[in-house]
Amino acid sequence: MNQYRFHYFGLAALCIALAIGTVPDAAEPDRLVVYSGRAERLIKPLLDSFQASTGIQVDLLSSGTTEVVNRLQAEGERTPADLLITNDAGSLERARELGLLRPPTAPNNTAAIPAQFRAADNSWIGLSGRFWVVVYNTTLVKPTDLRSLLDLAEPRWKDRIAIPNAGSEYLQAGISVIKTVYGDDRTKRFLDGLKVNAGTQVYGKSSQIVEAVAKGQVALGVVNHYYVYRHLATQPDAPIAVLMPDQHEGGMGAIINVSGAGIVTHARHAESAKRLMNYLVSEEGQKQFSDLNKEYPLHPLVAADPALPPYKTTRVAPVPLTQLGKLREPAMALIEQAGLR
Repeated sequence: MNQYRFHYFGLAALCIALAIGTVPDAAEPDRLVVYSGRAERLIKPLLDSFQASTGIQVDLLSSGTTEVVNRLQAEGERTPADLLITNDAGSLERARELGLLRPPTAPNNTAAIPAQFRAADNSWIGLSGRFWVVVYNTTLVKPTDLRSLLDLAEPRWKDRIAIPNAGSEYLQAGISVIKTVYGDDRTKRFLDGLKVNAGTQVYGKSSQIVEAVAKGQVALGVVNHYYVYRHLATQPDAPIAVLMPDQHEGGMGAIINVSGAGIVTHARHAESAKRLMNYLVSEEGQKQFSDLNKEYPLHPLVAADPALPPYKTTRVAPVPLTQLGKLREPAMALIEQAGLR
């Protein structure tokens, strides 16, 4: 287990550098370096808008969230990074615990983001919300065929589901919540059933899961909601739809997570990083998350895409986002024990 933890947040600086490459020196005052664990297509349009409106050049380094957090830890005070963006609150909280983030040094409009989507000290701020949902093929499944994520472990779904791989932050966060709500034994049974039922239908990208469901290769998949709605935006006739799970009485509620950002402790351009943070949580920035990505804006004055399930009427699992960091390693241990790849 110690070896597994080292692999996840270790200091293998050489391997990280080779995997991610290098970024330009950030010494210039009109330049800002962003380390991002999000897919470039989901964040670059907002960074381009910020650059156009402020004249501050944004250099973007994109990789997996684990890799960029590892890199920040390995670089320490030598890092050129000014801002960290990740796809999940657990990674942000882990970065905070490692001392890689610092809170903003002056009041700003990040306070517009509700407290449940921010670190207690504001060292990270949620940017956009997402639910972990079931995507189903409408020709193969009825929405009444299942109620809970846990139903996916039932034998009737053998060879009919697609899941993310063990390295997925979405899977790790989801299992963290399920473990907290239901305990180890039920979570182990769920993971064992998930492994059997998915078989070889294990994917590294959520978009691949949505594609497999749309093509009828499987009947169901588990993804963040916005992958489904982005697919439907370009292929409106695709036979897929979203099921928001665990909304029944006694259910745990839907699993929510956020992408978010934090200013790096050793940022060379902290004020510019703060300006970018302010832009990302402003009404203008939040509207782009909604319009371009089909994510839930976290600013209370910005409306989500009307096609999305209404946030206000969705029952949410009662696990604070700030707990996902410390919950991750125990969840990962269960995932490893189940043999998910």
